[in-house]
Amino acid sequence: MKPTLRPGIRHQHVFRVPVSKTVPALYPESDDFAAMPEVFATGFLVGFLEWACILAIKPHLDGPQELTLGTHIDVSHEAATPPGLEVTATVELLAVDGRKLTFAVEAHDGLDVIARGRHERFVVNRDKFDQKLTAKRTARMA
Repeated sequence: MKPTLRPGIRHQHVFRVPVSKTVPALYPESDDFAAMPEVFATGFLVGFLEWACILAIKPHLDGPQELTLGTHIDVSHEAATPPGLEVTATVELLAVDGRKLTFAVEAHDGLDVIARGRHERFVVNRDKFDQKLTAKRTARMA
């Protein structure tokens, strides 16, 4: 982590919602999801908020070996957004506690606040993380 990784970092990220990010597309294997309205899916919204946090801190990490992984999300999904609308995520790094990063997150679709909450990420070393995954795969196969 670079010394510039400090609370107060803010970022906005804009995304136009395609049909492929609506509820029926979330789990096409599920008839229940397929029967839902075509609105921005909560699962994809969470990923969008994570994306904005990743972009906010990317210049402050020692990449490509250092990256962050989401570990906790506490977000409301307050309004439906149909495909075609642009959503804007606004994120702010609130705290850096060792490798733990805490963000305030919010998203707006031009008409409504559609989400707000908090998100935590941990800074990890890619090689060490990959080694743990390999060990887990090996243990599963044994």
